[in-house]
Amino acid sequence: MKPSSRFRRVCVFCGSSPGNKPSYQIAAIQLAKQLVERKIDLVYGGGSIGLMGLVSQAVFDGGRHVLGVIPKTLMPREITGETVGEVRPVSSMHQRKAEMARQSDAFIALPGGYGTLEELLEVITWAQLGIHDKPVGLLNVDGYYNSLLSFIDKAVDEGFIAPSARHIIISAPTALELMCKLEECMPENYDAASKLTWEMEH
Repeated sequence: MKPSSRFRRVCVFCGSSPGNKPSYQIAAIQLAKQLVERKIDLVYGGGSIGLMGLVSQAVFDGGRHVLGVIPKTLMPREITGETVGEVRPVSSMHQRKAEMARQSDAFIALPGGYGTLEELLEVITWAQLGIHDKPVGLLNVDGYYNSLLSFIDKAVDEGFIAPSARHIIISAPTALELMCKLEECMPENYDAASKLTWEMEH
């Protein structure tokens, strides 16, 4: 029996597509099982299709609370079938990300596309700015994010990202390994003087 987690709720960013390889879908379900075993609730983008649907259904089936945050304009496009758990409609994409961040104790990105990448990079940037000190995890299934991590390493080498900020991203190939790393991660305050919040208007 695993000890209960220091996280109450984890925000998962992931694709509204299932991806072309079964390993992506398996990883989504394995992550959901890790959350359930550790008694962690899920916060996510509110869709019931693709990896979003797999994660949310598996966490819900495991008896944990699921909070889906979704802009009203996306509801017809992204939600198909029965959405599980609590759905919180918001007015904009920015409000969605701010609400997901506020509700969560940590962030995990599964494989996904532009939307997943945009959400991931924003919470990494917020950590760098000192807006939050919540861990950010990358579930690097089958090396899906290798090229992104290589790009970030190049940005460090070229002087655009500080080496200390490189450590914001915690990556692992499996859900179990990633959760263990996140549990052990100690928060770093990158900019203690920062008075910024994620309420900033874009």
